[in-house]
Amino acid sequence: MTFFDSDYTAGAHPKVLDSLCRTNHLHTVGYGCDQYCKSAAELIRKACGCDDARVHLLVGGTQTNATIIDGLLARHEGVLAAESGHIAVHEAGAIEACGHKVLTLPHYEGKVRAEDVKRYIDDFYSDDTYQHMVAPGMLYISFPTEYGTVYTLDELTALSRVCHSANIPLYIDGARLAYGLAAEGNDVTLQDIARLSDLFYIGGTKVGALFGEAVVITSNTLLPHLFPLIKQHGALLAKGRLLGVQFEALFTDNLYMEIGKKAVAQALTIRDTFTSAGFSTAVNSTTNQQFFSLPNTLIDHLKHCNISFEYWGPRGAEQSVVRFVTGWATTNEDLECLADALKSYKR
Repeated sequence: MTFFDSDYTAGAHPKVLDSLCRTNHLHTVGYGCDQYCKSAAELIRKACGCDDARVHLLVGGTQTNATIIDGLLARHEGVLAAESGHIAVHEAGAIEACGHKVLTLPHYEGKVRAEDVKRYIDDFYSDDTYQHMVAPGMLYISFPTEYGTVYTLDELTALSRVCHSANIPLYIDGARLAYGLAAEGNDVTLQDIARLSDLFYIGGTKVGALFGEAVVITSNTLLPHLFPLIKQHGALLAKGRLLGVQFEALFTDNLYMEIGKKAVAQALTIRDTFTSAGFSTAVNSTTNQQFFSLPNTLIDHLKHCNISFEYWGPRGAEQSVVRFVTGWATTNEDLECLADALKSYKR
């Protein structure tokens, strides 16, 4: 089988796995208080250009989103997000299970617009009955989005300005952050992310780690007591050094960004393979996720050729949207297998 299902179907990048094996017999204190977590946090602060940022290592993306959003919001507040946003669609109501509503906004290939955020907030407080309703307490976006698109620096700056004007935090889900930073035409840096958001997380699970996400808090007023919240949400790892070892490896010798660059280049090769064969993209993604609207006959043919990928939504009557994803484990041989399978399709 040749796998393009997601960027976390394989284990860990060899350099990450080597670091885990090399430190396996060492004894350290638990819960992220070890030297590896401290080293990883310092490397992340340096990469973000934010010496006073607080860094916390959590076990997974859903736990991270639930912990952070629950901690930021008052009991009467909800979180603004794109209607296509991960927390609104693919987290099984984790935010609602914490007692907070996801307040959805229109999306444009996964992105929200600053003017829509401002309009929602203005309309909410211009309603005389607003105290009877769920208040917009923060904005959640992801970089890149569920559709593999990225915000421009101007768009991100506008969102940051609206949030800070309304005195609500801007939180960025960076589950696939390396692929967004390495995206074709991207003009946003990790330092921009740290500067314009109040807090964000750097995804490890989908970018070469076995598991784990690194929350970076740049605001000195938010979440002063995050540690117990992490534990309450089941996101605290007793063997916390496993997270520290992995992120230390990812942020040594620019490995994190190298994984992103390599996967994006391969994804764009896949895009070119399909478009040169006459098939169209479903979304203008510039990252490691590529979406195509393909005839069901071609989809079935590729599956028969042992090419594994995912439907993006329900199967259509004659055509369906599918997603191909690359990651650290994707090889050039995988790309050749896909190209050969596509060439063998009889229209």
